Amino acid sequence: MQKLSFYFSLTVLFISISSFLYHPPKEKLQWISMEEAEQKLKTAPRPVLIDLYTDWCGWCKVMDKKTYSNKQLIEYLNSNFYLVKLNAETKADVQWKGKTYKFNPSYKTNEIALMLTNGELAYPTTVIIPGENEAPQPISGMLEVKEMEMLVKYFAEKKFGVQSFDDYARGFKSTWK
Repeated sequence: MQKLSFYFSLTVLFISISSFLYHPPKEKLQWISMEEAEQKLKTAPRPVLIDLYTDWCGWCKVMDKKTYSNKQLIEYLNSNFYLVKLNAETKADVQWKGKTYKFNPSYKTNEIALMLTNGELAYPTTVIIPGENEAPQPISGMLEVKEMEMLVKYFAEKKFGVQSFDDYARGFKSTWK
């Protein structure tokens, strides 16, 4: 009887600890391919945000953990942008705007990364394509949540091309934690 009581207590303890440790799945960013983003732009225009990374980039991993895990950022990006996570060194062909971009062994990168960054490769780079016929706007370096908030709101609120980023930044008040 004591053995049964011990096992019952152990089971209750295990269930209690498990429920404490269980965290419901977090909302995640809705990453799509370049090709999917191009198709979606045709029916429902919105800016495209591209996270240009490499597998060996330490700051890319930090940005994934610290910045792209922020709940407010996730909700805002999923609602206002098409999101593309693109490995700059992918050997797979990438289609964009009727052109096929291939891996370039000389640069050890895919040609689309060169196009998106105007040939200035750095990782991570956040690239915003404000509209269907607008040029990519690359922002290189690791961005904290507050920096990312200012950047994405600048483009989502359609301030790009209307107000300089410096003027926008001077009046911007961050609200995300």
